[in-house]
Amino acid sequence: MNRSGSTELIQRAQQSIPGGVNSPVRAFKGVGGDPIFFDRGQGAYLFDVDNNRYIDYVASWGPMILGHGHQPTVDAVIHQAQQALGFGAPTEGEINLAETIIEYVPGIEKVRMVNSGTEATMSAIRLARGYTGRHMIIKFTGCYHGHSDSLLVKAGSGVLTLGIPNSPGVPPAVAEYTLSLPFNNLDAVAKALAEYKDQVACVIIEPVAGNMGCIPPLPGYLEGLREMTAQAGTLLIFDEVMTGFRLSPGGAQAYYGISPDLTTLGKIVGGGLPVGAFGGRADIMSHIAPDGPVYQAGTLSGNPLAVAAGLTMLEHLTPQVYQAIDQATTRLAAGLAERAAGHGHRIATNHVCGMFGLFFDVDAAHHFEHVANSNTDKFNRFFHAMLDEGVYLAPSAFETGFISASHTPDIIDQTLAAADRAFAKI
Repeated sequence: MNRSGSTELIQRAQQSIPGGVNSPVRAFKGVGGDPIFFDRGQGAYLFDVDNNRYIDYVASWGPMILGHGHQPTVDAVIHQAQQALGFGAPTEGEINLAETIIEYVPGIEKVRMVNSGTEATMSAIRLARGYTGRHMIIKFTGCYHGHSDSLLVKAGSGVLTLGIPNSPGVPPAVAEYTLSLPFNNLDAVAKALAEYKDQVACVIIEPVAGNMGCIPPLPGYLEGLREMTAQAGTLLIFDEVMTGFRLSPGGAQAYYGISPDLTTLGKIVGGGLPVGAFGGRADIMSHIAPDGPVYQAGTLSGNPLAVAAGLTMLEHLTPQVYQAIDQATTRLAAGLAERAAGHGHRIATNHVCGMFGLFFDVDAAHHFEHVANSNTDKFNRFFHAMLDEGVYLAPSAFETGFISASHTPDIIDQTLAAADRAFAKI
């Protein structure tokens, strides 16, 4: 497969952009080789600058739940662009999107729009600290909540891919207020809340960890977190930037029946355009300016293009869409495991509606240590073998794959046939 155009572009990009990319995981450092530069997408497919076609399992890292080029969403953006690209002032669309989010997401009574998932989690933590009057936060090793200072302690996603457990530039005085605990381990949380009694403002978690591969919660884990935090007077924050509107219309909290105090959103809620949001109980959200003393602002927050795209996409997320995505994800995960075994490879697969991960040479993947012990060299070889077969997976063993409503049974069959050939090569 000729990808000379992408090779030329990365060499050019490296002259003007650090690493040639504007987000580290795009650089292919985790898998080796040159990144692919894309030109267009349609449905479940991407086309690169050399006009090679790929079945897409990245989905712009999650938001393309209806596939690329979803026409009603495109039409909504075009219509809004013809009205205005932005105002920096209130619009009715912001209210409509806020009301829609509140209608669907159980834990949100009021919501504030921002411009990215990083901004949403950063703001939610500031709010939690301001509301509780406490400074410490608890996160979980391998979970990534954006690149704000407090959250880069033992983070996931590109930080794991590049082997950077903590980032230079984060002052020790900031990092010392962040406790990083093992995922899916309630005993560690109980011990920390007891040791730092009345000091922990919040526990923030991806209810399905998506930044060390796809790691669902073990039975009772989220329920235990909800009970422990409530007893400790500590706020529970669900980072649903990935899972929001992907696992169900109400996100992971509706899927698992757990209502957090605060929720962060992104990706799908903006229809694929840059967006973020955080919301929660009305009494907590009343502490955000201008109602309260906790300051948060954003010049382009509630951008009308993102609002129009998000509203339109949410309107098209029917029960049939979720059923189709869930069935496709289950078929893909089971098929990958079967074909891997057929070629003598041992893999663990995890999946939850529209999210999946595969881990070589481990029997199960329930927390960071399992993921860290998986065979990333085999994953990297598999990644490139699939790329040569025209299947685009996330370019890191520590990232979740995503499936859209455009991944028809025939496309899943094509993917599994490609995987059969790829497993034979590695």
